[in-house]
Amino acid sequence: MKSKCFRIIIVLLTLFLWLTACQADQPVVDEPFADDPSAEEVINIRLPMGFVADPQYAPFYVAQERGYFANAGFVVEFDYSFETDGVALVGANELPFAIVSGEQVLLARAQNIPVVYIMEWFQKFPIAVVSKAESDIFSPEDLHGRSVGLPGFFGASYVGYLGLLAANDLQPEDVNASDIGFNQVESLLADQAEAVVGYANNEPVQLAGQGEAVNVILVSDYIDMVANGIITNETIIAENPKLAERFVRAVLRGLADTLADPDAAFEISKNYVEGLEDGRKPVLEASLPMWQAETLGLTELASWENTQQVLLDAALMDEPVADLTAVFTNDFVLANNE
Repeated sequence: MKSKCFRIIIVLLTLFLWLTACQADQPVVDEPFADDPSAEEVINIRLPMGFVADPQYAPFYVAQERGYFANAGFVVEFDYSFETDGVALVGANELPFAIVSGEQVLLARAQNIPVVYIMEWFQKFPIAVVSKAESDIFSPEDLHGRSVGLPGFFGASYVGYLGLLAANDLQPEDVNASDIGFNQVESLLADQAEAVVGYANNEPVQLAGQGEAVNVILVSDYIDMVANGIITNETIIAENPKLAERFVRAVLRGLADTLADPDAAFEISKNYVEGLEDGRKPVLEASLPMWQAETLGLTELASWENTQQVLLDAALMDEPVADLTAVFTNDFVLANNE
């Protein structure tokens, strides 16, 4: 009898050790609302990303993989469809959050769409002017009289380009700009334009990967504008601010982890970006400096003033928003840094 009991104990102990070893390989996921026991229910949300699945979204993939969204009470679906108008859906309170660039927030507020920017993900405006090294375009002044291709006369690329010109006393008519669609790499390689406007963590990386030496003029080196971040709406801030606080917390944790260990973040990204290969790792590496800050997520009034002025000068806005400080808040970022 003693021998039989002893064998049962050994089997149970072996099973326990096996289960413990299996769990050690899994990401640590606390119970929902482990960070906020006062929350009432887990909610499913669709998060408009504004672009295709890409390693630049590593902070969000890390937050998903390591359970930070789950801990905060969210089941998150990443939405990459271009048809999704994140600003309109969040403004109408049909979705709680979206990833949006700062100029889109200002344009929405000018149309009385009640969106609010609650966390600045990109601390540096990610737009750049890219040219072949042989073109001798080293500074904004060198763009005078040159041909520049843009993906369109709209969006962050266009606004960043206008901000770069304005910061260097250049007028749009000083440059021969044309709409080339989203074909910046092909257009530059085929010499259809002497320079192209794109994202600093995209087109230069692609060109370098093809062996093309390039010059890169970063908009952020000349003007501080508001880039990509998280938006919510006035209803959520007024009626359920804890929802926004928890979401910001999850994103900040994913962002901090990505900055601390980019290699691990890139490996996690492979679970979310189909066919992602190591050759795309420079996209993440080029993104890291644009996210860094002494306090992650903070946004500054001066950045909003600069962005608004660019929009006004380009006649993309008829008049300033009534209260620029109502367009954004740092409250949720600061609440997660106490």
